[in-house]
Amino acid sequence: MSTAIVTGQPVPGSSLENDLRSLGFDVRVAADAAETETLLAAVPAGLRVALIDARFVGHPHALRLGLTDPRFPLAAVPGAVTAQPEARQALTRALARETAAGGGTAGGGAPARAKSSVGDVESIADRVAAALDADDAGVHHPELGSLVAAVPADPQARNEARQAVAAVDDEAVRLRSAVKSRDGFFTTFFISPYSRYIARWCARRGLTPNQVTTASLLTALIAAGCAATGTRTGFVAAGVLLIASFVLDCTDGQLARYALKYSTLGAWLDATFDRAKEYAYYAGLALGAARGGDDVWALALGAMILQTCRHVVDFSFNEANHDATANTSPTAALSDKLDSVGWTVWVRRMIVLPIGERWAMIAVLTAVTTPRITFYVLLAGCAFAATYTTAGRVLRSVTRKAIRTDRAAQALADLADNGPLASYVARATRVRLGAPLLVALAGTAVLAVSLFSGVTWAPVAGAAVYAVTAGQALYRPLKGALDWLLPPLFRAAEYGTVLVLAAHADVNGALPAAFGLVAAVAYHHYDTVYRIRGNAGAPPAWLVRAIGGHEGRTLLVTVLAAVLTASQFKAALTVLAVAVALLVLVESIRFWVSAGAPAVHDEGEPA
Repeated sequence: MSTAIVTGQPVPGSSLENDLRSLGFDVRVAADAAETETLLAAVPAGLRVALIDARFVGHPHALRLGLTDPRFPLAAVPGAVTAQPEARQALTRALARETAAGGGTAGGGAPARAKSSVGDVESIADRVAAALDADDAGVHHPELGSLVAAVPADPQARNEARQAVAAVDDEAVRLRSAVKSRDGFFTTFFISPYSRYIARWCARRGLTPNQVTTASLLTALIAAGCAATGTRTGFVAAGVLLIASFVLDCTDGQLARYALKYSTLGAWLDATFDRAKEYAYYAGLALGAARGGDDVWALALGAMILQTCRHVVDFSFNEANHDATANTSPTAALSDKLDSVGWTVWVRRMIVLPIGERWAMIAVLTAVTTPRITFYVLLAGCAFAATYTTAGRVLRSVTRKAIRTDRAAQALADLADNGPLASYVARATRVRLGAPLLVALAGTAVLAVSLFSGVTWAPVAGAAVYAVTAGQALYRPLKGALDWLLPPLFRAAEYGTVLVLAAHADVNGALPAAFGLVAAVAYHHYDTVYRIRGNAGAPPAWLVRAIGGHEGRTLLVTVLAAVLTASQFKAALTVLAVAVALLVLVESIRFWVSAGAPAVHDEGEPA
């Protein structure tokens, strides 16, 4: 159990100790800084510890935000500071300095960093938080908004603070804060108004976000199974269940924010299950269409490729620019200006077809039309959204004078997913062919022409050229204005090659096998993204080598298509899909459930 050390003389009528116990703290009382230091030393090293001034007045949720969030080793609100086990030494050192500076009393020492919202008074907790900030220890100071957290200096200030607490509904604030501040139109107005109450219901019954996430996945898989029946009843049920799955998908994040129950495993589940649900549903629709005599596997695979490439555009652009200097442009300024006009915000959020709008559209079309029409509309909508977002980001990139960091360049190189073949080319080739993006575009164009040439071995030659240009593209750091386009370009080239060759095989089962292969590789690329976002770097080099890198897989698939019969090619794609899936899943699960994995929480991507 976490330990809370309440410093100073208890205040008659204060609910502080009860509030702390309700948050899961074992409460101990210290009269002054010296006794606080003694009690702190007695707390087992593996427990969270918090220091709270006995005069604290505030909302329980303010304490919850400041003292229980598992994502931050150090956190503080006015009158309270906390440290998780990994930050205990920093807290102990800061307290020791403050004890020495204040002569062991509660009132001495340096001025507090955070003054009370009602009255100004120094406290041990505030002085320790100020010392930690001075040490640049990375103290998290949560935004409290209308919530009150104060250490009143006298009875009048205490009465004012209590009145301020009574004036704000703590639970209402907690419910509002459970919902993401930036979300799509459909989610904001059609899901969140009631899903937040489902989240509270789950919290009060002890359910965890991971359990809700798993329920959302199971619901989506059942929806895919209903779609696979190929009947109108099945399609209607699939649409209803897909919306139910999305409600649960919103609920799990809201539950995590409501109860502050974040975890590394939950980060991994949340980061991957959305894509698994959506792409499994595509497969269910394709199976259902096949039962009715309509083969839409090419459309299903095309939708998955387009959606994955959209996400890679988002990820690459953000990684290239989030820590760049001079990161402004006229295009960004225009976007900010449009944000001041309320209706344009919602229009621009809707036209990028975020997950809420997209799933609602898919659900309705599934229920009232056919899988083919559903995929046609989905592809058209996603293509428009991709054009809109990519064009805007290109304009931002060419009109800003950003200087990108080495970290950004390395992130783009990792997202590129070059394998051993391209790496060897980059090391061995002495002639530099030109700007990275132009070189990659040239190689991709050669590959595209070869795929549609009708000559059996032309794709192999095209893939070889593509592998060479992929190596050349990464011969120097990716710090150019448009170098963030390289990863999505490579994704489109690899996935598109698999789609085209499977379609050319013209044998039953080739496109489903290609769908499985692209799904396995896409999972690897999503996994790479979330590791980078968690500052954990790319997947291990052995994994990238084992699955060949994008250029190696592209070349291998073209060779298999050239030397094997159509039925053998289908079998080879199936084997390759299973092998890649096993390798990336085993390594991914090992990483994300390990103690050292970062707690990455996806707050929602535009696409």
